[in-house]
Amino acid sequence: MANPTNSKNLARGQGRSKRNAIFSLLVLLCLLPLAVNDYQQFVANTMLVYCLVAIALNIVLGYLGQLAFANAAFFGIGAYATGLSMVHLGASFPVAMVLGAACGGVAGVIVGLPALRVRGYYLAIITLAFGELMRWVYVHQDKFTFGSGGFTVPPITFFGPSLSESGKYYLFLAIVVISVGATSLLLRSRYGRAFVAVRNNELAAASLGINVNRTKVIAFAWSGLIAGLAGSLYAALNGRVSPDTFGIAQMLMHFAIVMIGGLGSLIGSIIGAVLLTGLPELLRNFPGLEEIVFSLLLIIVLFLMPKGISGYLMGHVSLLRERLYREKDNA
Repeated sequence: MANPTNSKNLARGQGRSKRNAIFSLLVLLCLLPLAVNDYQQFVANTMLVYCLVAIALNIVLGYLGQLAFANAAFFGIGAYATGLSMVHLGASFPVAMVLGAACGGVAGVIVGLPALRVRGYYLAIITLAFGELMRWVYVHQDKFTFGSGGFTVPPITFFGPSLSESGKYYLFLAIVVISVGATSLLLRSRYGRAFVAVRNNELAAASLGINVNRTKVIAFAWSGLIAGLAGSLYAALNGRVSPDTFGIAQMLMHFAIVMIGGLGSLIGSIIGAVLLTGLPELLRNFPGLEEIVFSLLLIIVLFLMPKGISGYLMGHVSLLRERLYREKDNA
């Protein structure tokens, strides 16, 4: 028979180990700028941006179970709202960043409304069309958006002088940590549990008293807000915004990150973002090899690890944890 005291001590020890691991990881991340050059720092900053991108898509695709592909549109809306507010309104970057995230959230609500009536491939087509509509707006409303050539974002300051690449890194890291923490809290709340219930069975969720329509809108709104925030950081990182950045190719990149990292997993989102953002940089000196490795990686993960890399790792961790419990119980 299992000893409750041993189980509690084991759970307490695991929680302490998890906190120590997270603290050690954050310390290492804070020390990273001391060990890399400017280009490597730029790549690290890009990884942080795509961590937010992957989390945003995973909320709708992995946790809510909706086949929606408007993430690149939210990403672009955040970037354009941030950059244009700085150019036309003279807004500071913190204000423009908040505006970009808010515009992404509003766009999420707008895109979430069709999800109340359609699903599956129909929703996928509608959300893809929304992304192409936004690109059309960026190109043809050139008096405001500067057309197909895009525009340059003013220098980024954050309550002081212009930020260097390492300065952007610390700002981005703080935003990603806060966003991951906030998203984790949301997913552990009754709203997050409602996301999963809707994903599993909408009729069963409704029979349990869950407001399915409100749940979908909340998920899309939060997804749009996080993706819009990622777009704000992207504009700050690259210093330029143009419509060709936010097309179908960008959406396919987001989808691949989530599928390889793992659906319905925050850790998987981060793993996928780091892997697929860093891998092209490692293979940049080998023309043609990048596409081959990327395709092989996607095929291998989908066939051998259908739940993504995070699902594979968590499966093995679970087995180890169960074995550890059995050893403690038998002691």
